[in-house]
Amino acid sequence: MWRFSRASGPGGQHVNTSDTQVELRFDLANTEALPPVWKERALERLAGRLVDGVVSVRASEHRSQWRNREAAAVRLASLLAEATAPPPRPRKATRIPRGINERRLREKKQRSQTKRGRSGRDWG
Repeated sequence: MWRFSRASGPGGQHVNTSDTQVELRFDLANTEALPPVWKERALERLAGRLVDGVVSVRASEHRSQWRNREAAAVRLASLLAEATAPPPRPRKATRIPRGINERRLREKKQRSQTKRGRSGRDWG
């Protein structure tokens, strides 16, 4: 559902008469457009943004209502795509290569030698 209102920002004399801010509301809880698995996943991930099962997106960065409509639609689409994406695969644990550990210890020893050489006990 689209809703329009007056937006703050640039526009001159025209700004007081045009409803350029766009609010796009999508009833996620009652929609039939998404498969049940996606819908469940989106409801879980967007729980903090939902008000009575409805997700709301606003756009007011453009001076024209048409461009704000496009921006709101793109924003809602990306929000839903992110919310319905499958969870990432769990990380497969691997051993740290021996060479990396040896290099870390060698660099650590070299750093300690550098710092030890900075002490002024042998200078005077």
